[in-house]
Amino acid sequence: MKIAGQFIRFSIIGAAGFMIDVAVLYLAHDLGLDLYSARIVSFISAATFTWAGNRLFTFRGDLRRGRKMAGEWAVYLAAMTLGGLINYGTYALLIAFSPLFHDHPWMAVAGGTAGGLLVNFLSARKILHAPRA
Repeated sequence: MKIAGQFIRFSIIGAAGFMIDVAVLYLAHDLGLDLYSARIVSFISAATFTWAGNRLFTFRGDLRRGRKMAGEWAVYLAAMTLGGLINYGTYALLIAFSPLFHDHPWMAVAGGTAGGLLVNFLSARKILHAPRA
């Protein structure tokens, strides 16, 4: 049952991360970045938020002690690479091939987020916060 609770908490943090992702995407785009570059900035911002949130909320009892924060953040981003590629690839395809998603990029962020959710959860759980034996 522990994994179900972790997945629920992971999803809550992810929903908040989604809002940050969308807000930063629109801000970066308004500041002149194209939708693809703006998404890279927004993804890194959201990933940083979700790293902190999952560290403090989702996997708080499974933290690997002794790891420096900057190193843990870097490991988290590396662990999220596959999910991040699925996320960004889904987003980019939706933006490129659908006028609806291009005109409403938050919808493409949602599609990308859904695509990477399970992969990111499993990566975080197995790589960063593996349950103690």
